[in-house]
Amino acid sequence: MSHPRHILLGPQAGVQALPVCDHYSGVPARMRKSLQLQAQLTQEMGACVLDVTLDCEDGAANGAEVEQARTITALLHEFQSQGAAPSAQARIGVRVHDVDHPAFAMDVQTIVGSAAKQLAFVMLPKVESRAQVDQALSQIDVQARDIPLPVHALIESPAAVHQVFDIAAHPRVQSISFGLMDFVSAHGGAIPASAMALGGPGAALDQFHHPLVLRAKMEIASACHAHGKVPSHCVVTELRDTLAIEAAARQAAQAFGFTRMWSIHPDQIRPILRGFAPSGDEVEQAAAIVHAAAQQDWAPIAVDGRLHDRASYRYFWQVLERAHRTAQALPLPVRHYFV
Repeated sequence: MSHPRHILLGPQAGVQALPVCDHYSGVPARMRKSLQLQAQLTQEMGACVLDVTLDCEDGAANGAEVEQARTITALLHEFQSQGAAPSAQARIGVRVHDVDHPAFAMDVQTIVGSAAKQLAFVMLPKVESRAQVDQALSQIDVQARDIPLPVHALIESPAAVHQVFDIAAHPRVQSISFGLMDFVSAHGGAIPASAMALGGPGAALDQFHHPLVLRAKMEIASACHAHGKVPSHCVVTELRDTLAIEAAARQAAQAFGFTRMWSIHPDQIRPILRGFAPSGDEVEQAAAIVHAAAQQDWAPIAVDGRLHDRASYRYFWQVLERAHRTAQALPLPVRHYFV
């Protein structure tokens, strides 16, 4: 019998569903702890619930770019030798410098050239156009040899937002992230600092209310969904306000259509997972409908007096997938689909 994912999603069934949390770290001790935390959470939750992105760009002090790249490469090899990576459940990415930065080629040669097999993706910051993606890949592919590494693009300027549909259409782009703070500063003071934060005195113009920031978020999410890519929401700088982080994650998911979010502190990971997780009632409803539909070979059915067909089956299947990616307990009738 065919799997519901293939029956319901069709060509999109081959699109990889990424973990909902992308955790960034650039300080050596914190990078090591982040990789250890990924392994611990995977063991605890039975699935890889976060990616770890080792950061060359913001993680390296000026003049220390070579040392940072070598440190990241050494960590990748260390975790491979320990059996932590590569594996189906250990997902490690790297953010290199932007393609126009003098350190870009060195980052790619040092890290990708030595540890491509340990990488799940390469994050490209400050992407302004599809041509820049091609420019970056021309060097990444030389160093990765026969490993077609996915790339993630970070959108950080109004010009990049204008090009985001074209960038999302690139076949090697797997995910697009929003760089909120650089986006705000790229406006030369025309957007207030409150747009980089949550709530507070400037709540009416915070990152979930300022019109220009909202437009950028919606363009990125829309472009990703149009081309089957993963939209990743920006950072929340309130590091330890877990309620605010969870509320921001829920709003990013439910109001803006993001399916992934950045974490910049370990305390943010679990609130992000909770914010992106469907409720228990949603999971129970989805399981009941998917199970009933499977019993009828996916023909239309009525549940509680409401008609359901392939369109709603697809939606409720995706609720179950999101529950699985956020380590929610799945009802018994559908649990075997995720073994």
